[in-house]
Amino acid sequence: MLRGVAGFVVEDLGLLPYQEAWAYQKRVHKEVAEGLRPETLLLLEHPRVITLGRKATGENLLFPESWYRENGFELYWVERGGDVTYHGPGQLVGYPIFRVGRRVRDFLRRLEAAIVKVAASYGIEAHPSPGYAGVWVGEDKLSAIGVAVKEDVSFHGFALNVNTDLNDFSVIVPCGLKGKGVTSLERLLGHPVPMEEVKARVVAAFEEVFVREATT
Repeated sequence: MLRGVAGFVVEDLGLLPYQEAWAYQKRVHKEVAEGLRPETLLLLEHPRVITLGRKATGENLLFPESWYRENGFELYWVERGGDVTYHGPGQLVGYPIFRVGRRVRDFLRRLEAAIVKVAASYGIEAHPSPGYAGVWVGEDKLSAIGVAVKEDVSFHGFALNVNTDLNDFSVIVPCGLKGKGVTSLERLLGHPVPMEEVKARVVAAFEEVFVREATT
């Protein structure tokens, strides 16, 4: 489903295997970079997958790579920033393919601000961390963030734990941060949260942060 909102286009891809989504991201990125498509926010869920970013060495995998594939996880080394993370059903993944130029740090802060607004809409006080990308509630990470920028256009993005099975994070050291936990909207609120509702709130937060606030 493709729809336009103020300043960018939103495309909902539903549940999509990581490799297919990765290839599609690259196609959309090329079109945005060449001016053939407006800036685009891809929203989707993935089947269970472990991804390792540019900072990863593999030390934060708790098992050999073959173990993950044998136990229902796909595993990919990718070009985003950060270390190792998990994606799975019940987690909302967003890939904002936006023109950021050299303002990469500002772009990351805006991503965090958008997710903080989503959490606030549920009465949850979330915050970024000065030392780590992502959005936190106390010492637990609610949303991982890892991006790449090529030809001044971003890809990869954020993973917001909505109704995620948090037990799946136990097979890695999430983002390489020992002693930190993970949480979800479901855990914080005490009940499952409708994914379509969260998507709508994410889009509204992106409009506010990347369009309205960016032009004031």
